[in-house]
Amino acid sequence: MKLGEILVRKGLISPLQLENAVAMQNKNGKHQKLGELLMFQGLISKNQLNDSLLEQQWRQQGLWVID
Repeated sequence: MKLGEILVRKGLISPLQLENAVAMQNKNGKHQKLGELLMFQGLISKNQLNDSLLEQQWRQQGLWVID
């Protein structure tokens, strides 16, 4: 599962905020990481990003069973 999907599922950002952040990533020309961009915008905290990245990693490894 992509990081943006996890953040939306957790209610940390809205689908529109995700769409805007992805558009901003593409507009800048240089690829900025989504989590860093959302933190810079003040939409998520570092702890929220770290927790979501950990969830993403667990999901990729098949260890995430809570939904």
